[in-house]
Amino acid sequence: MLDSLLALTSSASISMGNLLLCTLASLVLGLGVAGIYMYRNNYTKNFVVTLALMPAMVQLVIMIVNGNLGVGVAVMGAFSLVRFRSIPGSSREIGSIFFAMAVGLATGMGYLVIAALFLLIVGLMTMLLNTVSFGEQKTTAKELRITIPENLDYAGLFDDLFSKYTQKAELVRVKTTNMGSLYELRYHIALKGTEIEKSFLDELRCRNGNLNIAIGRVTTRSDEL
Repeated sequence: MLDSLLALTSSASISMGNLLLCTLASLVLGLGVAGIYMYRNNYTKNFVVTLALMPAMVQLVIMIVNGNLGVGVAVMGAFSLVRFRSIPGSSREIGSIFFAMAVGLATGMGYLVIAALFLLIVGLMTMLLNTVSFGEQKTTAKELRITIPENLDYAGLFDDLFSKYTQKAELVRVKTTNMGSLYELRYHIALKGTEIEKSFLDELRCRNGNLNIAIGRVTTRSDEL
C-alpha cells in the first residue's frame, strides 16, 4: 500500500493515467495544505492559492527530472533564483511552503498514500498546536514610546513607574525629534495586568510634561526565523 505508483514505470516513460492521477492527488492535497495554513491564521488569497498549487508544480518537476542528474541540477539552479525575488516571511509561512513541497515530492515520486498520511498527521498536529496554548508567552510584550523634553535626563527617569506597573522594561532605542528639542524613548515592556494600562499612562504623562506617549504591539515580527 505504501509502494510507489511509479515503481514499475521506467525512467523514460510515464503513462498519461499515472500523470493525471498524481496531479489530481497533488491538487487535492495542496488544498489540504492551504486549508491547514488558513486555520486560525491571517492570510492573503495569493499566498493560499500558491500553497494549493505548489505540490502539483513540485510533483511535475520531479516527474520530469525522474533520475536525470543534469536536468535536476538545472532545475535546482532555477528554483534558487526564486529566493532573490521574494520577501522574508514568517516562520509559519516558511513551514507551510516546505510542507507543500514535501507533499509535492511524495506525489512526484508516486507515493500518494504516504503523501496523504503525511498531510493528515502533520496537518492535525499543526492545528492542535495552534489550538492549545503551546509556545505562547505568559505575558504579552508591548512597545512603549515616550517623548520627553531635552532638559530631562532619561536615565532612570521612569524606573519607579516601571517597577510599579511592569514585570520587565527595557530601553531599546533613543532618538531626537523636533530639531533636537525632544527625545523619543522606545521601551519593550510587559505590563502586570491589562486593567492598569490607563493608570500607567496617566502617571507617565505627569512625568513627561504631557507630551506624546504611544503604547502598542511590538513592531518587530517576533515570528520570523
